[in-house]
Amino acid sequence: VQLQASGGGLVQAGGSLRLSCAASGRTFSTYNMGWFRQAPGKEREFVGAVRWSGGSTYLADIADSVKGRFTISRDNAKNTVYLQMNRLKPEDTAVYYCVADTDRKNADLRTTLAYDYWGQGTQVTVSS
Repeated sequence: VQLQASGGGLVQAGGSLRLSCAASGRTFSTYNMGWFRQAPGKEREFVGAVRWSGGSTYLADIADSVKGRFTISRDNAKNTVYLQMNRLKPEDTAVYYCVADTDRKNADLRTTLAYDYWGQGTQVTVSS
């Protein structure tokens, strides 16, 4: 599985960005997908995930630090997962990574260990 993230850039505080992650793979609809971020000098941090719960049911989870500002969604027809980021703050500055969990063996999607594929990362910089 290959993951290609895009949509990062420089934005002023209070602005918005939408990250996209296009995935290869014929069974994308069964993958759990997520986003992590890593700021300079900090550990990689969970941002959000969308879990496949069977059939056409998906459950979204967002980190408390971005809840109410960020939304994760997916379009299975396009093999793409999105991260809509609103009311951005300077502390949101980080490299954002798209991740895929294709074997769905780990119940906790907030841990990096749940994911077997990582994208290359896209830089988001929020100026004050």
